[in-house]
Amino acid sequence: MLKIKKLKVYLFLSTVAGLMSVGFEHSAVFSQSSPQANVRLTTEPPISQTIPFEAEASTPQKPVKLTLQAVDATGKPVENAKINLKIFTPPKNPWFTTDFPIVEGTKLLDVQAIAPQGQLQVQQILPIRGNYQLQVNVTPITPNAFTPIQQNLHLSVPENPVKYRNFAILAGILLIVGLGGGWVIGGRQETQPGEIAPQRVRLLLSSATVVAIIALLAINLSSEMAQSQTSHGEHHHHTSAAEPETDNYDIVKQQGLQVQLLGDASATVGETDKLQVQVVDEKTQQPVSDVLLNIKTKSLEDGWVPFAYQGIPDATGKLTWEQQFFDGAPHNVLVEVSPQPNASRQFSPLRVQKNVDVEGVAPPVSIRLIVLAYLTGIIIIGLLVGLQLRRQLSLQH
Repeated sequence: MLKIKKLKVYLFLSTVAGLMSVGFEHSAVFSQSSPQANVRLTTEPPISQTIPFEAEASTPQKPVKLTLQAVDATGKPVENAKINLKIFTPPKNPWFTTDFPIVEGTKLLDVQAIAPQGQLQVQQILPIRGNYQLQVNVTPITPNAFTPIQQNLHLSVPENPVKYRNFAILAGILLIVGLGGGWVIGGRQETQPGEIAPQRVRLLLSSATVVAIIALLAINLSSEMAQSQTSHGEHHHHTSAAEPETDNYDIVKQQGLQVQLLGDASATVGETDKLQVQVVDEKTQQPVSDVLLNIKTKSLEDGWVPFAYQGIPDATGKLTWEQQFFDGAPHNVLVEVSPQPNASRQFSPLRVQKNVDVEGVAPPVSIRLIVLAYLTGIIIIGLLVGLQLRRQLSLQH
């Protein structure tokens, strides 16, 4: 009887332990699968339909609208949040460089935004192909209102199909040139006494050497001339332009408000330029935060807009951001200040703006040499193929 009782107790304890383990496993699975606070990203147009910036585009390119929405564990938008967004360009790859190698692996944008509904919208041109990294940090304005959110998002921008077509055409032309050279060299030719190679072969090799030297010089000098023309173009623009909409007035005092746009008047491709808008009451010098700030950056040469954002200042009346001017041309930063719909202070919109001279940076010599090596390699491949075809034909005869 004692053994039977012990057996029953053992079975009872085993059953309880089994139920408890199932319960723990179920709770663990539930906790792992339960939703968490996160940031949702949408783009307009879809990122698959976005192409990198084209400097020689016939029509002005439009920026991509990036919408970030912070939500809590229930999927409900968080309220009264600060959102810090940092956008980093795809990493450097010297073997397969983009049109703007200086921009690779750099910070493109850094903006601090007040988001009453947990949403941030910016318009940004993505200059090169590849995988962009977006670092998002969402914190509550009121301490402990919600758990801060830190998240890394990614955007993969495809290459413009026209680039592949143009490269295929260029590679085809170089391959044909190499095939023709190989066909000529592979023919039966007599070598005169004292000559290392037949005259036709020597002329062909000499011509190829001259072409390679000219191509190398052209690649190096074209970048230097482009950079020089950019700087002269900037000087010419500022000495001859007299359009009132591009004049600098980075501080305005009107209708009882003082609006100031702070930041450097010069920038360099590959580096960010820190800018700040500050709105204060002209009489009391107290910060004004119940206004809307509409920011737009525009290229003064071609008129396209690389960055735009509409937001509100923080409690100190300031809005700060860093942006990279990835094109070596003068830009205009315009900020329009208008009252919020329900604000007690109503006024006509005010504008402050600043012209920024952007210094272009030529690609490194190593990248130019790599590109030249690729082009030369295609010719050599064509040369070897043409030589082999001519020899096979000669053996058949």
